[in-house]
Amino acid sequence: MVVKNKFALLRTPGFAWLWGGQTFSTFGSQIGSIALAFIAVKLLDAGPAEMGWLSAAGTASFLLVGLIAGAWVDRWIKRRVMIIADIVRMLAVGVIPALYFTGNLNIWVIIVIAFVMGLATVFFDVAYQSFVPVMLPPDKIAAGNSALETTNQTAGIAGPGIVGFLIDLFKAPTLLVIDSLSYLISALTLGMIKDTETPKPKADRKPLHVEIREGLRFVVRHPLIRRISLTTSVNNLFSSLMFSIFALVFLGSQYLNFGAGAFGLLGTSAAIGSLLGAISTTKLIKWIGEGTLISLSAILGGCITLLVPISVAMHNELTLPILLLMDFLNGFAVLAYNITQVSARQRLCPPELLGRMNASIRFFVWGVMPIGGLLGGVIASSYGVQSALWVGAIGSIFSSVFVVFSPLTGMRKLPDGPEAK
Repeated sequence: MVVKNKFALLRTPGFAWLWGGQTFSTFGSQIGSIALAFIAVKLLDAGPAEMGWLSAAGTASFLLVGLIAGAWVDRWIKRRVMIIADIVRMLAVGVIPALYFTGNLNIWVIIVIAFVMGLATVFFDVAYQSFVPVMLPPDKIAAGNSALETTNQTAGIAGPGIVGFLIDLFKAPTLLVIDSLSYLISALTLGMIKDTETPKPKADRKPLHVEIREGLRFVVRHPLIRRISLTTSVNNLFSSLMFSIFALVFLGSQYLNFGAGAFGLLGTSAAIGSLLGAISTTKLIKWIGEGTLISLSAILGGCITLLVPISVAMHNELTLPILLLMDFLNGFAVLAYNITQVSARQRLCPPELLGRMNASIRFFVWGVMPIGGLLGGVIASSYGVQSALWVGAIGSIFSSVFVVFSPLTGMRKLPDGPEAK
């Protein structure tokens, strides 16, 4: 049965709390990410190398501890993992304004805090993607993911849109208080959920390295999930290479030198595109099929990134409109791709492997991001920011080949369960 009305999911016990908490958390994170970039570039004068390190620090934990996090999450109660991760992130973000107003903040302190945030995010994300199938039956998983993304992107429209006004009204570090509070609200709403999940019995646990290997084996051997993971990994590698320095290029006085308001507009444009993508995905699946949508959205997302180096090279009155268009289209493509492939992965994976499957995929697709971030800083420092942008754009286009030239293209319906591949 297909769920026709996403809001009917509010009657599912606990889903309303998850929905509301993550929507507010997204709003805070949208403001926080822009404020943090503004602090690094405008207040702390970070250069390409420092921005590369900052980007790498935020995602390094997916490479360093992502696999073991998945094995642990499969052993623990996922909702509790998410609550602890939210509390850690709340405290970490809250430290930044305190250090700034006492004169003790520098770029390397922010890099360390970004690493701590990334470590907590590893556990939250693995548990989060594994928690939706715990709450919802298989026929509601896609609708649940679509509903969460729809409202998250709606909240994301407001955050970036007002951040320029808020930065002018308050100091940028003050805005991070909003981000910190959003993590607190997320933790409180998760605490209101009553689920029936129990820890995996110790008698059923295998040695940690065996459980990690089982998750990796499932991802590598499953023909559809393997191709999706390859496309996402390569795309994330080159996207992080490009966007690790994008805030510097956009805000830096020696480059485009746009203000916080224009930077916020980029986020709003991306959120509007993402919202449209989240709303449209279910209809697009019916129109062209699940597998074909994954392939087409991957191609679209890669080709769109060419607009970044093109618009930066132009550096005229058309630069900002082109970048706004790029963010809109990219937001649409990314959401259509993610909702479709994440829902398929959740259906295809046995429940006892969900945490390890998600962690293994995170290891591959997010583990490359710190490498991309560092490469972006090195290439920009050695050969100029324009070279780094072109390398990132061309590599992003190439990433789609793994799904385009695969059985996914042309598949209207992906398998419904773990037994079918």
